[in-house]
Amino acid sequence: MTTFVPSLQPVRETREKQVQLWKELILDYCRSQKMYIISLEEDFPLFSNPKIERSLSYEAKEVFLAALVSEGRAEWIDKSHKKCLILWLRIQDWANYILDFVKENGLEVTTIEDIRSGIETHGTELAGIDRGVLMRALRLLEQKGKAVIFKGSSADDEGVKFSV
Repeated sequence: MTTFVPSLQPVRETREKQVQLWKELILDYCRSQKMYIISLEEDFPLFSNPKIERSLSYEAKEVFLAALVSEGRAEWIDKSHKKCLILWLRIQDWANYILDFVKENGLEVTTIEDIRSGIETHGTELAGIDRGVLMRALRLLEQKGKAVIFKGSSADDEGVKFSV
């Protein structure tokens, strides 16, 4: 990546700019790698530089993720705030993306798994989408009367009918 020494800046103005840049970097990286979960306690490529044997401090990682949480671009998924769900698209944006996708592909009824891994999704943002994120977006569409989720005998059998 780069050869910088990752550190949290002490000067407020510099730190604000740093936090903004890190938020963008994390979102862009997670989107490009289709990553949804970051753990503060596990290795994450952006938070360390093995070439110079340096890593971002736990405090700095927490600051950057907390900044994403505060603007709705991430959510802590545990009470101890050690794991974070990264929302490189907000749930509303995912819902809109799904609606556009089903319109473009003429899908009226499909399975949840086909949305995540069907032929039509290859090369799209939906390929490999986190199941929890997908279900939240579909429930939002259901609340708006644009979809109905059907339960199956297993998670693989769940389906959705769209009203587009």
